[in-house]
Amino acid sequence: MALVNSCEQQQLAITDRATQYGDGCFTTMLVEHQQVQLWSLHLARFKVSLERLAIAAPDWQQVYTDVAALALKYPHQGGIKILISRGSGGRGYNPAGCHDTQVIITHFEWPLHYQQWQQQGITLGVCQLRMGNSPMLAGMKHLNRLEQVLLKQEIEKAGWVDAVALDSDGRVIETTVANLFWRKGNTVYTPALQRTGVAGVMRQWVLDMLNELNYDYQVGDFALEAVLTADEVFITNALMTLVPINQIQTTQYSERTVFKILWKRLHSC
Repeated sequence: MALVNSCEQQQLAITDRATQYGDGCFTTMLVEHQQVQLWSLHLARFKVSLERLAIAAPDWQQVYTDVAALALKYPHQGGIKILISRGSGGRGYNPAGCHDTQVIITHFEWPLHYQQWQQQGITLGVCQLRMGNSPMLAGMKHLNRLEQVLLKQEIEKAGWVDAVALDSDGRVIETTVANLFWRKGNTVYTPALQRTGVAGVMRQWVLDMLNELNYDYQVGDFALEAVLTADEVFITNALMTLVPINQIQTTQYSERTVFKILWKRLHSC
């Protein structure tokens, strides 16, 4: 059962622009001990995304009330997804006059395999398919996820858990489900996301923590070689939080220096 504008239901109008055009955005949140994690970061990204898409903002206090009530279902860990659609209306692609913002909230059990990933690490492949550059949409978790669907098909065929995704110019962007960080010496690196990719809330949390710890980091454009020559690699997203990388293709990583610092900080918050 989902909440649609705070009402329990399982249906959405076929004219809704989320299904017609992917006209909206979403976020997926971790629940721990009945509390939604990193709500302020999820909310901040939502506000920026809706402003960029010119979608009327919902009543955020009501959204949080609904989310907090669902979080009570999970005494240990769970997940909550909020999808915001422009609603029905407009003419074709033109959304003029459409102000019927829809808020769809669903919840689910936390994927238990993430605990194994966190403790043991995972191996990544490298996708042959390339992500297109789209500065108008870069950073947002918008509803047009066909690139990720195609990348996931490649991963499934290759038998990988996940894989590094590059853009059309060969720059490292992210994995198919997470943001990517690596350390070389005393500096942490992560890709810039002005052209494509998702600006994850855990990515922002890591950058905030590195600032707080006065740890040197760089956000920029990097080729795959920069990752393959790193001392350690880890990935982040809101549900899995922090996951160390053991290997990319044939390159192995055994160090977890920054990962351990961030893991300790995350679980002391």
